Amino acid sequence: MRVLLWHVHGSWTTAFVQGAHQYLVPVNAARDADGLGRASTWDWPASVREVPMERLADSDPELVVLQRPRDLDLVRQWLRQEPGRDLPAVFVEHNTPRGDLGKARHPLAGRCDIPVVHVTHFNELYWDTGRAPTTVIEHGICDPGYRYSGELPRAAVAVNEPIRRGRITGTDLLPRLSRTVALDVFGMRVAGLGRALGVPPDRLVEHDDPPQSTLHDLMAARRVYLHPVRWTSLGLSLLEAMHLGMPVVAVAATEAAEAVPPGAGVVSARIDVLEDALRELIGEPQRARGMGWQARQAALRRYGLPRFLGDWDQLLKEVT
Repeated sequence: MRVLLWHVHGSWTTAFVQGAHQYLVPVNAARDADGLGRASTWDWPASVREVPMERLADSDPELVVLQRPRDLDLVRQWLRQEPGRDLPAVFVEHNTPRGDLGKARHPLAGRCDIPVVHVTHFNELYWDTGRAPTTVIEHGICDPGYRYSGELPRAAVAVNEPIRRGRITGTDLLPRLSRTVALDVFGMRVAGLGRALGVPPDRLVEHDDPPQSTLHDLMAARRVYLHPVRWTSLGLSLLEAMHLGMPVVAVAATEAAEAVPPGAGVVSARIDVLEDALRELIGEPQRARGMGWQARQAALRRYGLPRFLGDWDQLLKEVT
């Protein structure tokens, strides 16, 4: 099947394009958000083909995977087709709703011809999707393999733009938690984070946009993975850390409690409980290793790539 989709979410797309289809990814001269093309930092198979925006109509897609309301307009503009009517379509909702939850009406809530695919059950529960049919296809992860050494008695945190996103990503919790365990923060635009939070450089080290090829090894050298996020959809970095064999300490928000079962980590809304867990895991390497192994087994069972691709194949078959 020829599947059209925009390169919006690199980690999710990397898993999605491992399937048995042909994947058409729009590209433009600017390589901006509407035409980013193939990933440069992830390993995508040859079945992913860049298509210039002006030639999309000639690419003859059999289905479009929408991920932003804007994608509807892009299909209309460049293919001269109406998604859901002229061209089979699904809409992947990656995010939790923003603002007043009482008014969290999905952009496709007034339509019944395009299924909304949520990446977590939490998202499906919190979005008002109106007439739109919904389903949940939980994340799938390209297994990076068991890499955990935990040799460094520090906590890894993976988050993008923590200064701008603030409380959403739990950035305000880092100063307190850094007094319990030294932190290594990995992600895009993390430079200057310690200074912005007033955390001494020996307690918070920034790793700004590390190469994807080395990120997993860097994370797996840390003793524990800290997930301070309050209000985003389930972070793929959390699932990747579990695949690596890292024990998890996470704020009990959104889907985290579902993703991290007992024995794989500590999930709590109490900051003192998180502090105690960090302290204990840093001080007990063998316990940390055992908990990380259980985290990996849980992640492989629930978020393995075969299950993810199988779920998607079934849905695409139904929609077309």
